[in-house]
Amino acid sequence: MYTAARRPIRVLAADDSAVMRGVLRKLFQTYAQNQSKQLPDMKLCGVAEDGVECLSAVLALHPDVLVLDLEMPRMHGLDVLERLRVEEPGLPVIMCSSYTERGARATLDALAMGAADYVMKPSKQEGFASAIETLSSQLLPKIAALAGAGFEALSGVRAKTTQQVVAQSSYPLSAESSSACARVEIVVIGISTGGPSALEAMLPKLTADFPVPVMIVQHMPKLFTGELAERLDRRCALRVREAYDGAEVRPGTIWLAPGDAHMEIAHCTTAKSAGRQAVVQLHQQRNLNSCKPSVDYLFSSAACLYGAGTLALVMTGMGSDGLNGARSIHQTGGVVLAQDEATSAVWGMPGRIFQAGLARNPIPLCALANELTARVNAPRRPREISVPKRAPQWQNRIADSSPRTGVIHGLL
Repeated sequence: MYTAARRPIRVLAADDSAVMRGVLRKLFQTYAQNQSKQLPDMKLCGVAEDGVECLSAVLALHPDVLVLDLEMPRMHGLDVLERLRVEEPGLPVIMCSSYTERGARATLDALAMGAADYVMKPSKQEGFASAIETLSSQLLPKIAALAGAGFEALSGVRAKTTQQVVAQSSYPLSAESSSACARVEIVVIGISTGGPSALEAMLPKLTADFPVPVMIVQHMPKLFTGELAERLDRRCALRVREAYDGAEVRPGTIWLAPGDAHMEIAHCTTAKSAGRQAVVQLHQQRNLNSCKPSVDYLFSSAACLYGAGTLALVMTGMGSDGLNGARSIHQTGGVVLAQDEATSAVWGMPGRIFQAGLARNPIPLCALANELTARVNAPRRPREISVPKRAPQWQNRIADSSPRTGVIHGLL
């Protein structure tokens, strides 16, 4: 139970759908009556029906967090966000997005403009009670994290908006980046809240001759990961593709896990590959750490296949997904890096890595690409890829679990 003595987090919601506004009102009323809260107290301080009314309400009510719809009359959500970045740059904004291609593109634009995070609108088919349950599990933890101090003691995270990110361009490369004892053969990245804008800042700095493959798990629904891959591909010298089952893992391509499947690295056993070529393996095991895709699956498979040749990076995000996989990489002699607190939208995932002693000095966002490049290009002894004898025990325990889906479709 959360018992910290502080005023409730004040939330303003802007949505032109009367049904959605009703769902949000009921959500906060239900949460206020919850006697076993695992999050800080929070309340809906106001509701706006369009973009113009939203801007006025922000200035009048001074909320701690804004939940902002995209498609609204009089002023589009993106136009509202653009004004807020000037007038209220410190206000965390969570976009409320529909599960459509247009909604995905607009949401990624919003994240690039400074929105802190997003949630999917429940579908029309879900029903009132189900919609409240969906938003309770998705929206409330994000509000708590992005509001800052009230949630920090509970989860070990500290949140800030994109505009509060500290740039540290003079960050020196770590000493071991130029003296690694094992040849880096794969870079694996885990990222969540704040991820799209962070990836857009980092990945274009990797040059076309980056010598090893890169694989990324970003917590997003399927339609969104496809749009994100296309967006990054237009900005990067390396190819960026949404992963598919059986895709060859080779230098020159960044593989982004699709939002409806877990992604691992596996041996290709065809005669043509002579047992050395690695491929993408997608599967539908149950959600892990409430996530699909899960960073733990990717990291653990990299540890099994590449061992000390694995270079892992944990970037901005809520929760602890990736922690067990990072331990596997560390135990096999691989290197784990973590983004620093100052440049993370939420220092949950990288903070857990640092607190567990799996990464040394956290690295600011602006220096991550140089750090990765220095490590993969450092003089190293080559090594052979070995076939894993067995999966880590934590993975074996879930191997027989029946699959289930966790993506919410549609909108109100």
